[in-house]
Amino acid sequence: MTLDADRVRTVAPERLADGATAVYQAGPAPAARTLYDIFAETVRKHPDSLALDDGTERATYREFAAQVEELAGRLRAAGVLPGDRVGIRMTSGTAALYRGILAVLSTGAAYVPVDADDPADRAETVWAEAQVSLVLSDAGLPPARGPRWPRVRPQPQDDAWIIFTSGSTGKPKGVAVTHRAAAAFVDAEARLFCTSRPLGPGDRVLAGLSVAFDASCEEMWLAWRHGACLVPAPRSLVRAGADLGPWLVERGVTVVSTVPTLAALWPVDTLASVRLLILGGEACPPEVVTRFDDGKREIWNTYGPTETTVVACAQRLRAGEPVRIGLPLDGWELAVVDPEDPAGIPVPWGRSGELVIGGAGLARYLDAAKDAQKFVPLPGLGWSRGYRSGDLVRAVPEGLEFVGRADGQVKIGGRRVELGEIDAALRALPGVAAAATVVRRTDSGAQVLVGYVVPEGDGLDRAAARSRLRDRLPAALVPRLALVPDLPVRASGKLDRDALPWPLEEPVAAPVVPSDPKLAWLSRVWSEHLGTAAGPDDDFFDLGGSSVTAARLVSVLRERYPNAAVSDVYSCPTPRELYERLAGAPVETAAAEEPRVAAARGAGWWQAGVQLVLLALSGMRWLLSVSLLGSLVSLVLPLQWLPRMSWWILVPAWLVLLSPPGRMLLAAGGVRVLRGKLEPGEYRRGGIVHLRLWTAERFAAVVGPPGVAGTPLAAPYARLLGNRVGRGVDLHSPPPVSGLADFGDGCAIEPEADLAGWWLDGSVLRIGRVRVGAGGRVGGRSTLLPGTDLGTGSVLLPGSTLDTRVPDGAVWGGSPAGPSGERPSRPAEAAPRAKRYSLAFALGGTLRSVFLVVSAVPLMLVALLLIPAADDPRGAALAILPWTPLLVFAGIVVYALTIVLLVRLAGRAVRPGVYPVLSRAGWAAWFVHELLEIARRQLFPLYAALATPAWMRLLGARIGRDVELSTVLSLPSLLRVRDGAFLADDVLAAPYELDRGWVRLGVSEVGERAFVGNSAVVGPERKLGSGSLVGVLSDTPTEVPDGTSWLGRPALELRRTADAVDPARTFAPPHRLKLARALVESCRIAPLLIAGLLGLAVTAVLTGVDIADGFWVAAALAPAVFVSAGLFAALLTTLVKWTLVGRFRPGRHPLWSAFVWRNELYDTFVETLAVPWFAGSFLGTPVLNWWLRTLGARIGRGVWCESYWLPETDLVRLGDGAVVNRGCVLQTHLFHDRVMRLDPVLLGAGATLGPRAFQLPGSGVSDGATVGSGSLVMAGETLPERTRWRGTPVRPWQ
Repeated sequence: MTLDADRVRTVAPERLADGATAVYQAGPAPAARTLYDIFAETVRKHPDSLALDDGTERATYREFAAQVEELAGRLRAAGVLPGDRVGIRMTSGTAALYRGILAVLSTGAAYVPVDADDPADRAETVWAEAQVSLVLSDAGLPPARGPRWPRVRPQPQDDAWIIFTSGSTGKPKGVAVTHRAAAAFVDAEARLFCTSRPLGPGDRVLAGLSVAFDASCEEMWLAWRHGACLVPAPRSLVRAGADLGPWLVERGVTVVSTVPTLAALWPVDTLASVRLLILGGEACPPEVVTRFDDGKREIWNTYGPTETTVVACAQRLRAGEPVRIGLPLDGWELAVVDPEDPAGIPVPWGRSGELVIGGAGLARYLDAAKDAQKFVPLPGLGWSRGYRSGDLVRAVPEGLEFVGRADGQVKIGGRRVELGEIDAALRALPGVAAAATVVRRTDSGAQVLVGYVVPEGDGLDRAAARSRLRDRLPAALVPRLALVPDLPVRASGKLDRDALPWPLEEPVAAPVVPSDPKLAWLSRVWSEHLGTAAGPDDDFFDLGGSSVTAARLVSVLRERYPNAAVSDVYSCPTPRELYERLAGAPVETAAAEEPRVAAARGAGWWQAGVQLVLLALSGMRWLLSVSLLGSLVSLVLPLQWLPRMSWWILVPAWLVLLSPPGRMLLAAGGVRVLRGKLEPGEYRRGGIVHLRLWTAERFAAVVGPPGVAGTPLAAPYARLLGNRVGRGVDLHSPPPVSGLADFGDGCAIEPEADLAGWWLDGSVLRIGRVRVGAGGRVGGRSTLLPGTDLGTGSVLLPGSTLDTRVPDGAVWGGSPAGPSGERPSRPAEAAPRAKRYSLAFALGGTLRSVFLVVSAVPLMLVALLLIPAADDPRGAALAILPWTPLLVFAGIVVYALTIVLLVRLAGRAVRPGVYPVLSRAGWAAWFVHELLEIARRQLFPLYAALATPAWMRLLGARIGRDVELSTVLSLPSLLRVRDGAFLADDVLAAPYELDRGWVRLGVSEVGERAFVGNSAVVGPERKLGSGSLVGVLSDTPTEVPDGTSWLGRPALELRRTADAVDPARTFAPPHRLKLARALVESCRIAPLLIAGLLGLAVTAVLTGVDIADGFWVAAALAPAVFVSAGLFAALLTTLVKWTLVGRFRPGRHPLWSAFVWRNELYDTFVETLAVPWFAGSFLGTPVLNWWLRTLGARIGRGVWCESYWLPETDLVRLGDGAVVNRGCVLQTHLFHDRVMRLDPVLLGAGATLGPRAFQLPGSGVSDGATVGSGSLVMAGETLPERTRWRGTPVRPWQ
């Protein structure tokens, strides 16, 4: 274990020898002073820094000090004297509360806090025990009585506060802490935390704990000792638990002191800006450390009883290291002694014993008898006074390890509870003969206080009993009641709490199971969290529910009810009431139009005509390429069956139709003519504006230069299209054809960002401007919708969806995008731009094509040698036909090896780090990404197969055994995948990130048996733990602990239990199944062979016409030739589908089953044959709908479908007039736990899936409903008619 050198020296060296005893000594105590001195010093140093911000009221230290002094004067006028005790009972989370505390301290009095929510009886008990002279409340101060007393500042020996803790006799016990001890604690912690970059102005410290809890003192003085700002949180938000996490992001909190139970409820990303996380109050699970330790944030585990001034010892926590409570603060002394030895003889190292505490932090009890009992001389240590904590610890030189309690004290939600106090309250109930309280843990992991009661007579009125308990105990201490005939005891006569029954026996009349399955599900979840069977009308709190339990319950409810809130549990405390509220809550969204078929008459004919013209242009390019080949070959061999063309015509034609600059000019000119002047607004779907925009996009897709994104040609091309582009822009995604984009100086657009700026919303085409401010960053796979305005220097995280204004310098992310807790490190200034690498990027696309063409030259020469003298292309085609399968196979091998060679060579420069984009590493990352994007399309049979891990290893990735990889896109040298992991379709792993002219590269690691869902993103320096899961369309959090499951953007942790599966069909198949799968997958070469034959046929026909009738006749005939070839490819794929898999039906199929392999083989025909030859050219047209119907999809009239990603077509139903925007996936299967689960997907009449939206199996989007861009409809979820939803997962579109 690594320890700071100064902390190691705090353990006396002579104590570390064999046989030495467990005594810990720290450095000298800080100089004596008061809390008032500390605050005054901070006011002098930082008068204009914020001291407090409660969301309603903000005050600088100068202003806050003046307010405190004014209130202190009023307290003096009310008769408060130095040495007095002033009660404080005010609303939590308000500036007035903290102003009151400082004012009391300023008078020289001690404050005595009571939580505003505690019963009045408890408050009166505290006031009487502490003998307070005055109570400061929300009602204000009593009238002045007599003259105002002169200002007298507190002295170190004066009491600062008196806090009451739970008492074993049922009576709370007051603990008085002096200014000397309090200030020593504050100064000692200042020596401990963030020493390399101390806290100071600009830091914001959460104040979320009740001031009646001594850890609140840590919160206050972490801020006021360093000139930081205290940020109180409303009590309702703290109770909500999970809801507090996003609030931390919103309020910019950088320092948090809390209990592990509460921290565990927060998504990791909500603590992205928190640089100091202090955990205490209860045992810290290692999982919490693993979750939040990002290598930069300081995480500390603290321990300390109220009796020794908040914290006595602390330990810096790091993932993978033991969780300890650590070493003493400076001025504190610790020892581990035999609990039965009154002298306090320390135990040897490595042994367990009772922790005793001495030194500067010792407090005292107001009760002298209690003080003498707990604060005792320890002659075995040479201490005149020490506190016996009652906690059992193990003595380890590196730091104490907590073992448990030696008595009846426990921790509930970070609050120390004396079970004896609850026992006393139970025994005081009428009709109770005996009682005992025990902490139990439910199946869901929640802690529950259970009060076991032995009734006098026939029974006990539970409702009346709980009502009495609420009047006497704080809400968190009111237990769930269980009636028992007697209390078990050990042989010693002591109570045997462990022998009390758990789980509790259910009553004879068990709760009725509701007939409504949703209500039954809600009741079941209710029961799991409370540890008892709950009926539909059972009260959550009557059954022992607490605020923490409610927060955990709501975290589960949100899987089905995204709008569920903890406040719902308080206002609707029975399953029936909560179900009625959640099921009947109105969706706060504008009413959608009635669903209707929106396609304009004649739109399909227009699209067909446009496509024929585009096919003619493709034919011209095809003919030019063949003529160029014929002209080059004719220089060596006089072949009659290849067409030739005059170089005077060929060169200019090549420059216009084939060269990147020519294609740029031609595409931009055509787009401007076809598009016309486009203005932001709403237009009719299928109207003239829509059809002109669709035509312009199709023209740019066919005619425009391929692979221009990321090169220096991208910015000029974007300008030619009509967009405004500043200097130094890194544009790594295709520019929009709308001409409505504005890219500011030095901004960065990462790959696969959707910049189109338009989408179809039912019958409406929405078009708008897209602006990215100077120095802004748009993450990969983000979608910029109409109205996007990314402010100057702002960041949109990868995978986000944006349709609004982002403030300058902000970091937004998610779908829909909002302020993010993630704070990516950003370069302070723009990177240098080396001109020589600009040339490398400019030539990169051409070099890529040249290398791949050159790889085919040997095969072309072999083909020429195999063809005897032929007079026409028909004869040449017939001669080479028998050799075509062998040549295609050899071509695939050579092509793949060429890509491997290029990726390996370029990958040598792809190493973790931050580099200028215009550098060797920047160019290499872009070049590798482009190569592998091509490989995914042209070498598709190598993906989602047994061969994929070997293929990725050849490319440089580190892939473990028994790994399943689908169409993964990554920088291979930065990808690590452990044994048994599964990466589904279109996963983006280890991508490069751009920012201000820099490129960031980092390793992505997927742990053993981890699962990454379709289109999920595993960014640089992200690691998935073993057995973890990141769901469909989700971002990988910064930390994914072992066995956890995450879903969404931003990712939220889900509760999930893996299904029981047959290992022989999932993770550990026998060799015979591996052989069988390999044989089936070998057939994947078939669609590539057929594609090669189609290419040969098209070339033979077109070149024959060219030679016989001329170039222009051949170009005119090209559309018919291409349509015929496309129809052949499409209908052959349809035939293969019905032959291999027949009709898809709902069901379950393990990975190692023939059905799955046949389905993947069919999918290879789709991706390799049907899409490039047919479907890809007819997106958004009735032709695509017709073909999808032949595959079994049920598609209504007037459907606009821009996606062919309907994997199991028979399970897809698209209602009349439905809209499927670009990049959508109607995902009819999932592959969790290596089992393929198939269920239908419904998109109702007039319903809309926005760009890049996903529907998961079993989901339904009802008629007229709209799902926004980048959204995820969960499996089994149904969205009501004419409602609007967005988000990952979806929630009502506000």
